Amino acid sequence: MNYPFASRTQSFESSAVRDILKVTQQAHVISFAGGLPAEDIFPVEAVRTAYDKVFSSGNNALQYGLTEGFIPLREMIQTKMERKGITSSPENILVTTGSQQVIDLFSRIMLSEGDVVLTEDPTYLSALQVFHSYGAEVIAVHSDQEGMDPEDLKVKLEQYQPKFVYVIPTFSNPDGKVWSAERRQHLLDLCYQYNILILEDDPYGDIQFHDDEYYQPLASLDEKRTHVVYTSTFSKSVVPALRTGWVTGPIEIIQMMAKAKQMNDLHSSSLDQQALYYLLRDFDLDSHIQTIRREYYLRMTIMRDYLAKLGTDLFKCAEPKGGMFMWVEANEEINTTALLHQAVEKGVAFVPGAPFYVGQPKYNTFRLNFSHSSPERIQEGMDRLVSVLLKPAHSK
Repeated sequence: MNYPFASRTQSFESSAVRDILKVTQQAHVISFAGGLPAEDIFPVEAVRTAYDKVFSSGNNALQYGLTEGFIPLREMIQTKMERKGITSSPENILVTTGSQQVIDLFSRIMLSEGDVVLTEDPTYLSALQVFHSYGAEVIAVHSDQEGMDPEDLKVKLEQYQPKFVYVIPTFSNPDGKVWSAERRQHLLDLCYQYNILILEDDPYGDIQFHDDEYYQPLASLDEKRTHVVYTSTFSKSVVPALRTGWVTGPIEIIQMMAKAKQMNDLHSSSLDQQALYYLLRDFDLDSHIQTIRREYYLRMTIMRDYLAKLGTDLFKCAEPKGGMFMWVEANEEINTTALLHQAVEKGVAFVPGAPFYVGQPKYNTFRLNFSHSSPERIQEGMDRLVSVLLKPAHSK
């Protein structure tokens, strides 16, 4: 039967990362593809204890909850935001099913067919999919390791009058860069000038490798508290299966997102929210995050040193200061999209860089995840990967 799907489904695309993850479930494949945390350091006992406390608290814990989220959890998130310099309150915090839902809800209430969104290039491919699904035109702003180029940003704000600017300024996905303080302030100042909203996506901000550095969120710079909508998640610092993220920003926007969420799923799992509340209350999450930082830094350096030995004429990459990814630019004759199938046959997976681009893709780029595999598996996986990438006559 020819099913009469809505016209907007014509823009729906399958996620390149999710498609790859289906293949990499095979035991012999070492995956550097998905943005997966390290399972071997999940706080399993703490999570189990937290759920025991929920079930011991009475049958009401299994009831429907508030759309906005479990109030004690929102109060804890408020405290977490204060430590980052972000002013919020339980009233302007919405708990969501991961931060991916934030991108969807925000797009749903903001975007009409033909509206423009400005982004970095490359940027998070699942965000691009969401923007396109609502009929938006996504325009790339010239970017470098410092962030968006202020001059190009100004030109495109004037030319397109976008609905919002989407950025990941701290340990960005896919290229792991950190915006400079100057570029952050430039973005905010220009958005004040042209009255444009900013969606600040910060899923990796807690995973920084150098304690002596401070990366100020855009939301903390927004003294007017009118122009930045900030989202983050517990998927990277606790466990992804909790599927708990949040968003904070101007109260009018949060209230409208809550209305959209009511039509979407009523509320995120109240059981998981309450378990997370008990975990945050009774578990030393800060100490656990320090463990994550140390372990991910070790794994990153193994991958970094391996690539460094091959020479910059073959592979170029900037050392990430945090997060979960390394972005690599290979020799221009290497087409990483074409080589992915061969790599999987060899027992290793990565994400080709092309799907992350808004404009002209660079087919010689690829993203590697260093957080999920053990140090030993990273070394083995890099051996397999390089044996594929260095085969002669890889042309576009």
